[in-house]
Amino acid sequence: MSERRAVVMGGTSGIGLEVVRELCRQGWQVGVAGRREEVLEQLQAEIDGVVAVQRIDITDEAAGEQLLKFIDRLGGIDLYFHSSGIGYQNPDLVLDKELNTVMTNALGFTRMVDTMYNYFASHEQEGHIAVISSIARTKGLGAAPAYSSTKRYVSHYLECLSQLCSIRGVRHIHLHDIRPGFVRTPLIADGNHYPLQLNPERVAQSIVRGIARDRSVITIDWRYRLLVGAWRLIPRWLWVRMPITS
Repeated sequence: MSERRAVVMGGTSGIGLEVVRELCRQGWQVGVAGRREEVLEQLQAEIDGVVAVQRIDITDEAAGEQLLKFIDRLGGIDLYFHSSGIGYQNPDLVLDKELNTVMTNALGFTRMVDTMYNYFASHEQEGHIAVISSIARTKGLGAAPAYSSTKRYVSHYLECLSQLCSIRGVRHIHLHDIRPGFVRTPLIADGNHYPLQLNPERVAQSIVRGIARDRSVITIDWRYRLLVGAWRLIPRWLWVRMPITS
């Protein structure tokens, strides 16, 4: 079997880090990108299978070009995994938090995913693009407006790209919308209560398994699939009156 290569964007913590570990356990050659250079260097020293690291800030206009240079260093890519995102409960609508969330989760995401879509399209090679969205994309959450809205954007955008593949007759690009519930990571270590927290290692295993099975939507886990199904049945007039805080 030829070497499988992956880039994990936002692989220095949380779900991204666990996916790095899981891919390495399965024999992938992994390049890790993120903003914290010292953490990246530590990961390369500690995890067998992390073959290269690169500091990339996805809110930087040059980030797409930096990603392509990183892929050249790796010698190619089979999977781009995007786990670079931020989020806050922000009922007071602190503007900096809202705008930073949009800059990272929407604009930064678009920059990197478009770069990868065009890369795979131009190289005419089999490629996977997997992105962490969230079950928060299901309904608007008043306690976290920018977060839930940008996750809806991510999910919708991936659906658009899937249709674009169909329009263009492109069959070698595989898109994966990953929708976890609350995962026990630093993202939710903000002092608020989050029910049904998921083990990050098991989440990573489910993600990698879902990608291998070429599932376009991966909702983790079964409890959240039931919850999302119930949410969808609630009419808008009732939803907006519900005191959901997390």
